[in-house]
Amino acid sequence: MALLHNRVSQKELKQKLFEEKEHRITLSFYTYSFIEDPNLFRDELYKNLDELNIFGRIYVANEGINAQISVPEFNLEKFKEFLNSISFLRDVRLNIAVDDDGKSFWVLKVKVRNKIVADGINDPNFDMSKKGKYVDADSFNKLTSDPDTIVVDMRNHYEYEVGHFENAIVIPSDTFRAQLPMAVSMLEEKKDKNIIMYCTGGIRCEKASAYMLHNGFKNVYHLEGGIIQYANKVKDEQLPNKFLGKNFVFDGRLGEKVGDEIISHCHQCGAPCDTHTNCANEGCHLLFIQCASCAKEYDGCCSTGCQATFNLPEEERKVKRKGVKNGIMIFNKSRERMNGLMANDIKS
Repeated sequence: MALLHNRVSQKELKQKLFEEKEHRITLSFYTYSFIEDPNLFRDELYKNLDELNIFGRIYVANEGINAQISVPEFNLEKFKEFLNSISFLRDVRLNIAVDDDGKSFWVLKVKVRNKIVADGINDPNFDMSKKGKYVDADSFNKLTSDPDTIVVDMRNHYEYEVGHFENAIVIPSDTFRAQLPMAVSMLEEKKDKNIIMYCTGGIRCEKASAYMLHNGFKNVYHLEGGIIQYANKVKDEQLPNKFLGKNFVFDGRLGEKVGDEIISHCHQCGAPCDTHTNCANEGCHLLFIQCASCAKEYDGCCSTGCQATFNLPEEERKVKRKGVKNGIMIFNKSRERMNGLMANDIKS
């Protein structure tokens, strides 16, 4: 029986990736389409993609597939042929990464989930097929030139922090499931306005547009292919770019430049900065924004407490890490969280 998961250490896999000579292309795709047996589909998907030496993170559910992957360039056409052999993935839109060094993923993970996007929706009357209207980059620019159009960012607050569209509303939450009812509540008095929703690659804003229509909103649009396709279309078609800053991505790059601006700040010193990093203390691993100067001062850590732990002998660090679970706080890069860490530094 074929091996259907990886058994090599993450450290070895990363090393192999950085030693590769072949160029890789980072891309993403998704579709909401019924999959009768997600487990069987998952296994077939893994075997075929593994043979093509594809890395990435893919979620499969009854409602469809959500994939972010890295494809060796010489296998790109074979990969497309494989997708086209699957009826509901034929000619699926592939979002090619904007700012790509090919080092985004180093292992293939294909997982079966209840949903391809955790949405918290339990209403049996919710119909994903009744979604908002697609808008492309040119239409987005034209619609958003109207001051009465409401632009809604359906990403997490930490994604918004480093980059977003002009005049976009942020839904202040750490999770998509919490954002959906919050968006309905925040926009309750705007049900007759033109509302355009956007996200990284389109999957969240597509579902969000359906949820808004389900809750009585009238004129709901969503950006086709999300920020990634918008950035590519702006470049290819020489359109005005209305996106400011960096597009956060959930892979080894942690971001891709779309606008030239730096609109965020280092969470430690406040200097202009849009570089995300994980705290070097593995018992913390907090994802936050850190400038080069603070990275040097704190050894890549988020606080002096983590820095002290990071500089302990490995055996002592292992003891401290034992039983520690890094949950949602890994991604909580709120100013309040960092202020708390810095306050503890001052007290100590």
